[in-house]
Amino acid sequence: MSHIRALPSYLVQRFHGWKATTYNDNKAWYRRLAANGQHPRAMVISCCDSRVHVTSIFGADEGEFFIHRNIAGLVPPHNPDGEYHGTSATIEYAVQSLGVAHIVVLGHSNCGGVKGCLDMCSGHAPELLEKTSFVGRWMDILRPGYQRISGLPPELQQPALEREAVLVSLENLMTFPFIKEAVEGDRLTLHGLWTDTGEGGLEQFDPAKGGFVPV
Repeated sequence: MSHIRALPSYLVQRFHGWKATTYNDNKAWYRRLAANGQHPRAMVISCCDSRVHVTSIFGADEGEFFIHRNIAGLVPPHNPDGEYHGTSATIEYAVQSLGVAHIVVLGHSNCGGVKGCLDMCSGHAPELLEKTSFVGRWMDILRPGYQRISGLPPELQQPALEREAVLVSLENLMTFPFIKEAVEGDRLTLHGLWTDTGEGGLEQFDPAKGGFVPV
């Protein structure tokens, strides 16, 4: 393991600052969480983009959200083929073991993963079509969403596809038998959100209106 290096000094300094302030002021709470285990009310599936800060958006405390992040915040369809499925495993654990009451899929503006899908599907990113591209094969999940927005003017396609990423993920969640059973049994609710990272806006999908509306 000779290629492993020590943590950068700026992160070490930030850790010690957190330990001396936030942790020290709430030591009893952290110890209670550690002793009693986690009991999050909601799971949030979001993009791993560094500009999307889920806990800040909702003012969440430790132990409140079970968070999973991946490129574009996508959920693949149910596919028990015995291969590696990090996102599917996380969803299974959240619902089956933790018993979360809500799953929130959170998309965002200027998403690089969504732009990659848009470029790939429109023929402007041939490198993503290669079988060896992990990003390209992951963004194949969003192809059904691209088909729904491909007829829009070019300047409208990216924001539309960002919202389609949320809808595709919500559709795919319902292909998991344990999700479908929990939703139909009123033990779990699904929510679709999109946030504007520059303006601080938040929209939610409204089935009655068939689109996203401000919260």
